[in-house]
Amino acid sequence: MAQTVIQQAPARVIPKNKKKKLKVLWSQRALLIMSVPLLLYAILFRYVPIYGWAIAFQDYKPGKRSIFTGQEWVGFDNFVKLFTGLMGERFIRAFINTIGQSLLTLVVSTIGAIILALMMNEVRSLIFKRIVQNITYMPHFLSWIIVTGMVSVALALPSSGGFINSLLMSLHIISEPVLFLSEPSYFWGVVAGSNLWKELGWNTILYMAAMTAISPDLYEAASIDGAGRYRKMWSITLPSIRPTIIILLIMNTGWIMSTNFEIPYFLGNGLVAETAETIDVFVLRYGYQLGNYSLAVVAGIFKTIVAIILVGLANFISGRLGEETLV
Repeated sequence: MAQTVIQQAPARVIPKNKKKKLKVLWSQRALLIMSVPLLLYAILFRYVPIYGWAIAFQDYKPGKRSIFTGQEWVGFDNFVKLFTGLMGERFIRAFINTIGQSLLTLVVSTIGAIILALMMNEVRSLIFKRIVQNITYMPHFLSWIIVTGMVSVALALPSSGGFINSLLMSLHIISEPVLFLSEPSYFWGVVAGSNLWKELGWNTILYMAAMTAISPDLYEAASIDGAGRYRKMWSITLPSIRPTIIILLIMNTGWIMSTNFEIPYFLGNGLVAETAETIDVFVLRYGYQLGNYSLAVVAGIFKTIVAIILVGLANFISGRLGEETLV
């Protein structure tokens, strides 16, 4: 009688690198569980609402049954309307203002935060360092409504409490008061300066954290070689935190199209409209306030597409230059 030979299938072999990844994931399971609420938040409030983009292709009228039933589909008419004619001119102007204000704010805020972090890193008195940190951090916790009110008073005439005009006149920088909020050429600077004052201390947190990871041996070796304080900053501190600077710049690039809404809206007026009106203000005035919701959604889609392109381009350029990248 023939014997039946049963061959056992070979056990599945898991590659070593895959085992290592699974081991790392399991060791970090607590962090993964903690990230679940944030992931759900992003999905619910960032991705689920994307179905509302259908409004951009409709002559949307609120009050009807739903977005997909009872609405008139108009194809790309809203896109054409946004980029052509008088509306197109206003939108292009708002687009230029958004890019200009955001880039100037990004450059000024980044340079200011790096300089302050370098200075704080050189302070040896712990008490003095904490006092400076608290003073520079506090404006971050103020609402923009309060900040814009303070800025409008600070930039007013001396008779109305405008201490900036008084200071500039006492230093003989200007001979007569300047109406900063009535001059279009000053508005971008007002936006960048307001952001710098409010977020300067907060933006230094990551840079100072990166500086704590620098080995003290590097500074000791530089001191033996005769390097001074400024040479240590330039040759040790800045190169050591360069990856952090690059990553933050790439990430902040995605927010260029989402410049601060409150400053242009509350400090802007008819005299500075040509440099103050951003895309968000444009959407509010010509979209929601006039009931043109489809136009507002088209502007939002445009902002999202441009932001994705900017982040991808910044990440690509950083990679080509041999610097840190997001992916």
